[in-house]
Amino acid sequence: MQRLIFCHRLKKQAPGLTAPPYPGKLGQRIFESISQQAWQQWLQQQTLLINENRLNLLDQKARAFIEEKMEKFLFAAEDEKPPGYTPLT
Repeated sequence: MQRLIFCHRLKKQAPGLTAPPYPGKLGQRIFESISQQAWQQWLQQQTLLINENRLNLLDQKARAFIEEKMEKFLFAAEDEKPPGYTPLT
């Protein structure tokens, strides 16, 4: 049976994640209030940010950048695109 939550990002009832997707308090917060659908949206956004900014996730500054963008994307509904980004058509 799926666990239903009220998704903070989507502003609706939706299936929740099966486990915290990130360590610590932030991971628990995501688990409790972000749906599977919203998490998938974040993973796409994260890939875009990593690729467009040419981030190396072994670098602590890059990981901090991604974590900051993740919180904004999931909880403040900020879908910031990198400067100069143009989607493929």
